[in-house]
Amino acid sequence: MNRSVLFLLIPLLAACNVHSKNPANGDENVSIRADQSGNISFDVPFAKGQVKVPAGFMHKGDVDMNGVKLMPGSAVTGFSVFARDKGSIVNMAFTAPASPDNVRAYYIDQFKTQGVEAAIRGDAVTGKTKDGGAFTIHVSPARNGSQGTIEIQDKD
Repeated sequence: MNRSVLFLLIPLLAACNVHSKNPANGDENVSIRADQSGNISFDVPFAKGQVKVPAGFMHKGDVDMNGVKLMPGSAVTGFSVFARDKGSIVNMAFTAPASPDNVRAYYIDQFKTQGVEAAIRGDAVTGKTKDGGAFTIHVSPARNGSQGTIEIQDKD
């Protein structure tokens, strides 16, 4: 193996804080969290730890919910995933450059185009994915447009 590759791996491994787990304990749950500062924590059946990546690494994340992308100009600012044997929950935080009403209207229009059931309920867009999972997109005013959260639940 090329020695320069080894030297590149050393800082990456040094940035990680990983602890092994005993899979015999039966904890098959998986959780992953990330914030806009680049802090990522994970807890999987075989390991638990944290890693730091460059801040803003996910701002231009390619999000797709049944063919619906984030509103143009939006940025992902955090996410978490929790999965177990029978179900999972994904939460994502984002900012958008438009007013909350325009963001909600964008999602309703995009879901309708994709044939996905969705409706506005208060400050949120709610509906069901094509495979039956419930989703909620809360949107509120922010300094330069809107901020929001997306929660998707899957029972499989």
